[in-house]
Amino acid sequence: MKTKIHNQPPSAPARLLFPHGVEALETRRLYRPVGDLELREIALAKYRRFPPRLRQQEFFYPVCHEHYAAQIAEDWNAKHAGVGFVTRFRVLSEFLARYSVHRVGSHIHEEYWIPAVDLDAFNDAIVGEIEVVRVFVA
Repeated sequence: MKTKIHNQPPSAPARLLFPHGVEALETRRLYRPVGDLELREIALAKYRRFPPRLRQQEFFYPVCHEHYAAQIAEDWNAKHAGVGFVTRFRVLSEFLARYSVHRVGSHIHEEYWIPAVDLDAFNDAIVGEIEVVRVFVA
């Protein structure tokens, strides 16, 4: 079944429309900068799930703006590991409503702080596939 996504500003919620009277789903486009190892684990999950956090990682940080994700992928992942990727994906707005958006710098530096114990539920709320939209090589 094909879906349509209405054109929306990059971080605005979108409605996924389905044929035959199936209820539309409100989603939000998010981004996550990842390194090579995390991307491999995403690929093993058929681009549907993010891997579990490491024991010392209390939160999962998806970001709201592609430019912010690109800054991290280029300035952190690529510089420290040789390559950085920006992933893009959609999450059910109903799920995200449980969490606040945190601004950690300028207007583009907005992110969610998802507790690591909630990552499975977050993954279940992903609609469609996780896509790689940018690559940075050191």
